[in-house]
Amino acid sequence: MSSSKPRSLEPVELTVEQAQAGWRLDQFLVYHFPEYTRSHLRRVITAGGVRVDSKGGKPGYRLHPGQKVAIVLPEVPRQAPKPENIPLEILYEDDWLAVINKPPGMVVHPARGHWSGTLAGALQYHFAGRLSGLGGPTRPGIVHRLDRDTSGAILVAKHDLAHGRLAGQFYRREVEKEYFAIVTGSPQRDRDVICLPIGVHPAQREKMAIRTTSFSGRPAETFYEVLERFVGFAAVRVIPKTGRTHQIRVHLDHLGCPVLCDRQYGGRSRITRAELRGEAPSAEAEVLLSRQALHAHRLTFLHPGTGQKLSVEAPLPDDLCKVLDELRQHRRLQ
Repeated sequence: MSSSKPRSLEPVELTVEQAQAGWRLDQFLVYHFPEYTRSHLRRVITAGGVRVDSKGGKPGYRLHPGQKVAIVLPEVPRQAPKPENIPLEILYEDDWLAVINKPPGMVVHPARGHWSGTLAGALQYHFAGRLSGLGGPTRPGIVHRLDRDTSGAILVAKHDLAHGRLAGQFYRREVEKEYFAIVTGSPQRDRDVICLPIGVHPAQREKMAIRTTSFSGRPAETFYEVLERFVGFAAVRVIPKTGRTHQIRVHLDHLGCPVLCDRQYGGRSRITRAELRGEAPSAEAEVLLSRQALHAHRLTFLHPGTGQKLSVEAPLPDDLCKVLDELRQHRRLQ
């Protein structure tokens, strides 16, 4: 990272939510400032840079709901990600924007533990000097994001004017994001809208959960439609109306139909060809899928330059196609 002298940030005050009761002070700060390491935040706490209800605290102090945590941190030194010659599938491109078909397993922008192999690094190589800077040096041209193991269409702005207009559409919920998912189980209804608030999981901070009985949940709305039903599985089309973290995965899990191979919410991280065929498990069985079966299938938005509606579709990746082929051959409903 750059060695340039950091400048101080203005004090930031955070309120401890009900779901964060009992969290350690250092854990709470890592959650809100993931760009910093826990060891660095501990040093800031110990040096008196953090106040809890106007009093000093220790890294291991357990927080209570409603407490105010004030912190002053130096800005993390930043620089643009190193350009990397990683192949990109460009679905659409013009002078304003590009739509990329992100492969599964690729992190969108650099973060702790993922400094290389990111989409941002690949974009720097392929579009050097022709990307928006509104997202900051670590997010060149990136208007929105996808989870690492979610594949599919992601929008990239080539200059600041395009970025600002596209970001405004996302903010106003004018961009339609259509996903394809394979789920375990089968929804009872052919189509429905799920309107349930989502917030931080009360016990596992890396997860989200339905939060109907606390103030920590934020409104979330997801439309789904069953495309195909199989024995023990279903293929669904999903359109989130809001953009909460892990929204589709949490809402489908709430239905009792978690996304296939979703480690966090479905309890398993891979499936083999033998399992789909109902054969006896084997150590040598071919693994067909080892990531969540979720794909950003289509983006529909207004072109920031012309104002015309533009819809860009990302074809299903090979791993999901292989799973579908097996389901159609061996799990078809009679």
